[in-house]
Amino acid sequence: MRQSKKEREVFEMEKTMYLVTGAAGFLGSHVCDELLSRGDRVRALVLPGDKSVKYIPDEVEIVEGNLCDMASLENFFTVPKGSASVVIHCASMVTTNAEFNQKLVDVNVGGTRNMIEQCLKHPECKKMVYVSSTGAIPEQSKGTPIRETKRFTPIDEERQVGCYSQTKAMATQAVLDACREKGLKACVVHPSGILGPKDYAIGETTGTVIKIMNGKMPVGMGGSFNLCDVRDLAYGCVAAADKGRIGECYILGNKEVTLKEMCRMLHAASGCRTPYFYVPIGMAYKLAAQMEKKSKKTGEKPLMTNFAVYNLARNNEFDYSKAEKELGYHTRPYEETLKDEAEWLMAEGYIRCGMTEQ
Repeated sequence: MRQSKKEREVFEMEKTMYLVTGAAGFLGSHVCDELLSRGDRVRALVLPGDKSVKYIPDEVEIVEGNLCDMASLENFFTVPKGSASVVIHCASMVTTNAEFNQKLVDVNVGGTRNMIEQCLKHPECKKMVYVSSTGAIPEQSKGTPIRETKRFTPIDEERQVGCYSQTKAMATQAVLDACREKGLKACVVHPSGILGPKDYAIGETTGTVIKIMNGKMPVGMGGSFNLCDVRDLAYGCVAAADKGRIGECYILGNKEVTLKEMCRMLHAASGCRTPYFYVPIGMAYKLAAQMEKKSKKTGEKPLMTNFAVYNLARNNEFDYSKAEKELGYHTRPYEETLKDEAEWLMAEGYIRCGMTEQ
C-alpha cells in the first residue's frame, strides 16, 4: 500500500536522531524540551563528570565527550543503522570578560571545527544548525538595524567587541566556509540575549534579575538590552533545523528594552524593588572604571564593568524579520517572560528579600 506524504514525514521523523551539544546549558536544555515535545529522539553530548547533566530531561540519551577531542565525538555521532541525524550545536564557552582567552578560542572555534569535520565524516548527518550570537555580527551605528551578514572575518575589534563575540564570529565563518567549500549542510542562528525560567547555571542576565528582585541594585544605568525568551529561541533553533536554508544565517532577536523598563515589568510581575535612580551611560563608564580599579586591589568582582556598560550602550537593534518569514520564529511579550522567570526564581529560592511595594 502506498504511503501518504504525511505518513512518510512521520516515518522519516521517527528515524531521525537529533544530536544536541550544550544540552545541559540554558538554551540547550530548552532545545531538548522543544524536540521532545514533538516526539523526536534526542541525544546530548556532555563533558565527562558534568554535574549539570541532571538538568537534561530524562528522555534524552546521554553521551560523554569533549568538543576539543575529535575522537571522543565519534560515539556521539554514531547513530543506529538506517537512522539519519541532525546536529544542533549549542555548546560554547561564555565569558563576560572582554580580554583574550585561549580556552575560549579552543572551545568555540576549535570545537566547532571538530563538529564540522564529524558532520562531513558521517553521511547520515543531514544537517547542522550552528548556534552563534548576535555579538558575532559587526555592530552598526545607532539607529541602523543590524542585519545578517555572510562575512565575519577578518575581525573588526571596534565592531565585534570582546573575545567571546570574536570567537563566535570565527566559528560562524568556519561553518559558512565549510558549506561553500566542502558541501557541509548547515545554517546559522544568531540569538541575542537570553531571558526566562530554568537558568540553573545563573547566567549574567539571570544574575542581574536576581539582584534587582533582591533589592541589591539601588542604582541602575541607562542604555538597552535585546533579550529573548529562551523558549522562543529554542523554537527558533529547531525551526532552523527544519526549514533553515543551507549556508544562510538567521538573527533570533527581539525588540530593545531598557533596564528601567525591565525593572518596571519585574516590579509589576513580583512586587520587587526597583533601582532608586538610573545614571547616564557616560557616568556609568566612569563608575565602572573606578570599580574595576578598586577590584584589582581587593580581588573582589566589580559590581559594574566597562564591558557591561558597553553592552547597554551599544546598538541593540536587530532585524529578525528573515527568521520570522522563513522559520516562523516569534517572540512573546517581555511581561510574560519576566513573570515566568520571577515565579521560577521565587519557587527555586533564589529570591531572599521580601517584595516591597514602591
